[in-house]
Amino acid sequence: MSADSHVAHDHHGHDAHAVAEAHGSLRDYVIGFVLSVVLTAIPFWLVMSGAIENKQVTAFIVMGLAVVQIVVHMVYFLHMNGKVEGGWTMMALVFTLIVVVITLAGSLWVMYHLNTNMMPMQEMSPRG
Repeated sequence: MSADSHVAHDHHGHDAHAVAEAHGSLRDYVIGFVLSVVLTAIPFWLVMSGAIENKQVTAFIVMGLAVVQIVVHMVYFLHMNGKVEGGWTMMALVFTLIVVVITLAGSLWVMYHLNTNMMPMQEMSPRG
């Protein structure tokens, strides 16, 4: 092996310091675990105790806490932030979320309008 190949091999893009920063510490994992337990226990308690009479409000609170829990998992367990991989991981996530929201909203819009504009079944019965 020549000296040039050693230099090329030593600098092929892997930085041990950057890899070490990408992984969380025990403190981060414990914080993430505690937040996850709390964000699971609160909706469970809300539903099982019936603390809020209105079921729609309870459902929105549960969904909101689920979104918060997703963010907790992404930050504390998947280590996603604006610094990792030059922010490309977070940008890919934002793009994915936009595509999912557009797809879901469009699908719900189409299904709602199809249901609204369908002919009632009584008018389709054969005349005899």
